[in-house]
Amino acid sequence: MDKKSLIEERVNNGLLGQWYPVAKSVEIKADAPYGTRLLGDKIVLWRDGSGAIQCIEDFCPHRGAPLSYGEIHEGNIGCRYHGVIVDGEGVVQRVPAMPECALEGRKALKSFKVTEANDAVFVYVPSVDQPEPPELVLPKELVSDEWTGFLCTSVWETNYRYALDNLADPMHGCYLHSESFTLAYGSKQDLMKLDKTDDGFRIERVGQTGENFDWTEFELHPGVMFCFLDIPYPPAAGPGGFMRIVGFVSPIDARTCKVFFWRLRKVEGLARDSWRFLYRAKLEPNHWNVLEQDRVMLEGMPDDARKREMLYQHDLGVSRIRQMLTRAAKTQIEAELAESQVAAE
Repeated sequence: MDKKSLIEERVNNGLLGQWYPVAKSVEIKADAPYGTRLLGDKIVLWRDGSGAIQCIEDFCPHRGAPLSYGEIHEGNIGCRYHGVIVDGEGVVQRVPAMPECALEGRKALKSFKVTEANDAVFVYVPSVDQPEPPELVLPKELVSDEWTGFLCTSVWETNYRYALDNLADPMHGCYLHSESFTLAYGSKQDLMKLDKTDDGFRIERVGQTGENFDWTEFELHPGVMFCFLDIPYPPAAGPGGFMRIVGFVSPIDARTCKVFFWRLRKVEGLARDSWRFLYRAKLEPNHWNVLEQDRVMLEGMPDDARKREMLYQHDLGVSRIRQMLTRAAKTQIEAELAESQVAAE
């Protein structure tokens, strides 16, 4: 495969050297493993005796059975097929069926660095050019006590690039979501402008602000990428003004991704408690309906849509996010090719 094809494949499957959210914190338990996939690979997570999350390949080194089907034994994970016990570093601890087996003490599986933040579990996927995880940089809204909200996640049967394109495209809001609770307003004609920021870029409508989903800002830091946007709220939706959405997208495989959206408002005191109650009691289904509209539309698009599409002025944000992914993939592939060349000499 030539260099150009390798770069395109890397972009399509997902970048390495990144922190990706993979689950809600409450989903990772000390009494049962949690299996999922990330960038096409099966991984398994669980909490050890101290409550720390462990993550390794979801593969028993004995015969390849899924460890996620197994059980937790004193902070380690045991395969349900033949009982082989592996720790969070991927080292075989015990082979119950054959004491003093030669497998014991061998590091047999890849392990992954994990961190928890704001109700989510992030896994770092190393790359040749960035084998050790950088500090996880989070959006300012997630590290501030001024904001409160809820994390929602959803699996979409579409390539993660379509989800990012969707977020970088504010103009779709007044069309796709035109019958939604908060997105039924504003003009259906406009131009877009793109501005560079210190950490990424901002794409927004020229003719209106605060009427609909009118802008998105992407931030890129070493090892992580996320975006945020605002959804205008009428007074009937309670205190706090607009709702801010903070979004991450994790590639599961080439045709599936998982989206993580924090729905946030800047409120305090009694207003904070009132809005949280109102959201859970009444507003949450409205926001799920909007998310479902995006999911259904993107899942209906063919895998090769990018080869046949005809972009125009509104797609400035779409073009920019694609350029950024391609540049990052190019850096990774060149580092891997250089390493291979050194190894061959």
